[in-house]
Amino acid sequence: MGFVKAKQVTNERIMIIMGYAAENIRNIALLGHGGSGKTTLAESMLFVCGATTRQGTVGGGNTVSDYDAEEIKRQTSISATTMFAEFKNHKINIIDTPGYFDFVGEVFEALRVADTAVICVSAKDQMNVGAEKSWKYVNERNLPRAVYVSKVDEEHASFEKTFDTLRNTFGSSVCALTEPVMEGEKVVGIVDVLKKKAYKFVSGKRQEIPMPAELEGKVEEHYAELVENAAGTSEELMEKYFEEGDLSEKELYDALGIGIAEAEICPVFFGSAATGLGTEVLLDNIINLFPAPREGGKAIDGSAPTKLIVYKTISDQFGKFSLFKVVSGRVSADMTLTNARSGSQEKLGHIYTMRGKQNIEVTELCPGDIGAVSKLSDTKTGDTLCDPKAVEAVPGIEFNAPCYSMAIRPKTKGQEDKVAQGLTRLREEDVTFTVSNNAETRQMVISGAGDMQLDVLCSKLKNKFGVEVELYPAKVPYREKIRKKIEAHGRHKKQSGGHGQFGDVWIRFEPQDESEDLIFAEEVFGGSVPKNFFPAVEKGLRESVGRGVLAGYPMVYLKATLYDGSYHPVDSSEMAFKTAANLAFKELVNASPALLEPIGLLKVTIPDSNMGDIMSDLSKRRGSPMGMSVVDGMQVVEAEVPMAEMGSYAIDLRSMTQGRGSFTFEFVRYDEAPLNVQQKVIEEAKAAGDAE
Repeated sequence: MGFVKAKQVTNERIMIIMGYAAENIRNIALLGHGGSGKTTLAESMLFVCGATTRQGTVGGGNTVSDYDAEEIKRQTSISATTMFAEFKNHKINIIDTPGYFDFVGEVFEALRVADTAVICVSAKDQMNVGAEKSWKYVNERNLPRAVYVSKVDEEHASFEKTFDTLRNTFGSSVCALTEPVMEGEKVVGIVDVLKKKAYKFVSGKRQEIPMPAELEGKVEEHYAELVENAAGTSEELMEKYFEEGDLSEKELYDALGIGIAEAEICPVFFGSAATGLGTEVLLDNIINLFPAPREGGKAIDGSAPTKLIVYKTISDQFGKFSLFKVVSGRVSADMTLTNARSGSQEKLGHIYTMRGKQNIEVTELCPGDIGAVSKLSDTKTGDTLCDPKAVEAVPGIEFNAPCYSMAIRPKTKGQEDKVAQGLTRLREEDVTFTVSNNAETRQMVISGAGDMQLDVLCSKLKNKFGVEVELYPAKVPYREKIRKKIEAHGRHKKQSGGHGQFGDVWIRFEPQDESEDLIFAEEVFGGSVPKNFFPAVEKGLRESVGRGVLAGYPMVYLKATLYDGSYHPVDSSEMAFKTAANLAFKELVNASPALLEPIGLLKVTIPDSNMGDIMSDLSKRRGSPMGMSVVDGMQVVEAEVPMAEMGSYAIDLRSMTQGRGSFTFEFVRYDEAPLNVQQKVIEEAKAAGDAE
């Protein structure tokens, strides 16, 4: 089956009954640096295919892809948006991804279900870190890829320089399938290298023109490279190529399709999405050369039991949509499937195909297609839904661990629950950030990829959930310890009519290295403190160690031995002895207390050219280098660094490496902080009222 399509009108709702064979579906993700033209290209493709009646612009805030209020305000994509267009009896699902690095989780979602990645590169920039990272992401997944060189009609743009840079950076697999037709410095047309045909654009329509004489040599050169790369896909074709010097048109297209599907050939196209130049040639090649939907490197089996993967969740105050790809079988409305993670049953209800914020209801989605369903009760991003008779999960989506943390609080006191509820809803659609309530520092801490992601989340809390918040630095969880043994006396006596209160203890405090937790012992002789009060003394001490004597941080590595005291037969009580133990604990100011700071292991991956800056920066952060290695051509530096020095590292590393660097940071141990650091922390605690 190629495709069928009809419209059914019921109660002013338009339902599309649409079905495509998997071989007539193309799933592509648009990747690249912010500002490289991804959203404009998506808009151009929709317009050329007739999916829209006008072509929106990012500046105008009216594109299909960037429909969220935050995207319109910031004029940049912050979420992966799914759209579709129909072109020559094919359905092309397009996922436009953000270029800003804080939203790389959205890119990973798109790459999980895309069958080809189209990396957008501006002809003015020629190469940037966004293109490099996009290539890295598709390489890690062995995903077919193509490059679209955008903005070729703008000043200082050069397709030739950009193509040469791509070839030098990524190797001979990069092949030009288009060549610009120039009039002076102006691009006026395009050559389809495979067809050896030239086109000029007149009033937005392409018209075939004779091949310009000055381009014949360049086009033949690119064509020969394509034939050679195509011939390399099989020994049989290579023999024919050596014998005849060419391949038939069918052999060439088939072989290029195989080479692209196996990520051995990367076709390069160019265009101006704003004017439509090159868009139709790109669309032709998407359906002629790009692979049909696959799963696990194999063609999708339409006859197998139904299985789908949820790759994205869209959540707001009205509910949530789960976006999915059919990885085997077919999906129809009102179907009941099993969640492979939880075992729960999910009834799909209405199903849709998405075009930005427009939900178009369909009766069925075929193997390899992308769709959406609302109101799933127990399904998260990355989950697999299966035929109940064949429950088996497919690989999910791996996201980077959050690396930038800030404390968050409402601007109006008493709205903490509202903040927590809003963040819980936002977590449904963005699993790349985390929220924790730190009982020790009494802060709600939000962690993500960077400052822009957290800023967007704060804006969404205000716009979607009506609560204004502010971010401020997260406290470092310091610890306290003592460095010498002392004997402390705690005496609590109070008389106020009737029974009084009396508790009297002598406690030996000493440092220990067996456990962070308090070790309590007793050596009382002669009944100076009755045994029934021992638990009260221990309870008082355990409550006290939560707030140390220096800056109010937990006291660790402490041993306390109750060895003497006295009591009153009438006035002594558990409360009195608990209070006496607390008074004895306060004497630890005389036990040479010290502040401990958390130390973490930093693993930072950077280009070799940034090594000097990174090592200098580590020195400023009191880091201790532990070793270096080379992984995939990048330098990996390991160092132990105090957590207090890592607050802004995600932002600073991005600045130092232009976004090429990445890092992980894991807690290792506590070490005694330098005296100047201790003094600063103690002063800050006193100012905040945390110290005694």
